[in-house]
Amino acid sequence: MTDERDDDAPVIKVTDKRRFADIGAAPGSGEEPGPAPADADTRDAGEAEREVDEYRAHLQRLQAEFDNYRKRVLREQTTAVEMAAEPVMRRLLEVLDDFDLALLHATDDVDQDRLLKGVELVYAKLLDALGAEGLERIEAAGQPFDPSLHEALMQSGEGDGEPRVAEVFRPGYTLRGRVIRPAGVRVERE
Repeated sequence: MTDERDDDAPVIKVTDKRRFADIGAAPGSGEEPGPAPADADTRDAGEAEREVDEYRAHLQRLQAEFDNYRKRVLREQTTAVEMAAEPVMRRLLEVLDDFDLALLHATDDVDQDRLLKGVELVYAKLLDALGAEGLERIEAAGQPFDPSLHEALMQSGEGDGEPRVAEVFRPGYTLRGRVIRPAGVRVERE
């Protein structure tokens, strides 16, 4: 086997001088390595200790600030959730007052038609208050059966056709586009 290296090429020797930084002089520099002055070691150690203490204190401050921030955000979120329900409750209080008036007059000898009309008005007011908050009724009667909107409580018909909603037992609702209660329906295949 022949050596493919060119004999005339210079040989480069690499020395990692980082190892020798603490000793003093690097090997081959002509100086004899000697002990570093004791004063420099204590100064470096003291400076390093001071830096460590500064970093530790800074880290502790950052941890305390983050902990305070986390607690403040949690408190603000809790308050925001509590306050979000207030407008809805104010609207529902009006409806509750109207129901109280209707029940108060229901004990009197009143005309049933007037009582029914009053209850219908309160019902409409309740629907309006809930609709303003994003509540919508799912229109199910006669629609194709959709398991994401409808809950099949009964099934009739043995046909192979598309299932359709034949009867609604319990209305379903969405809140801001998300189903919160599917409509309870009877499904019929044609």
